[in-house]
Amino acid sequence: MSVLPLVFTSGWASGVNAYAVVLLLGLFGATGLSDDVPQTLQRPEVLITAGVLFLCESVADKIPYLDSAWDSVHTVVRPLAGAWIGALLAGQSGSLSDVAAGLLGGSTALASHAVKTGTRMAVNTSPEPFSNVVLSIAEDLGVGGIVTFAMFHPLAAAVVAGVLLAAGLVILVLLVSRIRRYLRRRARRREERAAAGASGQPGEAGQPGRTGLAARFRASGRAGPPPD
Repeated sequence: MSVLPLVFTSGWASGVNAYAVVLLLGLFGATGLSDDVPQTLQRPEVLITAGVLFLCESVADKIPYLDSAWDSVHTVVRPLAGAWIGALLAGQSGSLSDVAAGLLGGSTALASHAVKTGTRMAVNTSPEPFSNVVLSIAEDLGVGGIVTFAMFHPLAAAVVAGVLLAAGLVILVLLVSRIRRYLRRRARRREERAAAGASGQPGEAGQPGRTGLAARFRASGRAGPPPD
């Protein structure tokens, strides 16, 4: 049977959590539950690295704003991981060219990554942290479930992944205005911090600092602040 459904599903899952995909596929192969997993993914160093990075992502994903920063860094990592996994799966089966599988896995991972990143930006507009935790747990469970399902029912899993991807893109379009407000608010905060830094740091008990005090004396025509 063609490996195309498994490549598509792993690509979607990689866009959400690439380290979980590598870890799960490697464990399925190492434990003998599947013969479709390439040996590269079963190597101990690959499994250990994927496990450590998965734990790091599990923590970062549950902290507001840190999750968006983590997603920004992984804009390149996740699509590349999806392409790499797809090429490995194609090479293992021999039923699909490595290039085609890499393109499919990478593009699917990029699309699902965009959905995840946009959704997290929208969630971060809420002041409470609980939605981040709930969404992170749901993503981890979803990736684990769909990858496990794909190992035994690849075609059905691909259909589920396709529905989830389409639904995520629709939701992302609906959240665009909220995401724009979040980005404008974040840019405004950066400008306010930059303006505060340029005007000098406040002194103790809310009094103006030395820089601000000196500027007041210059504006009034006096030589400078009185000596301490």
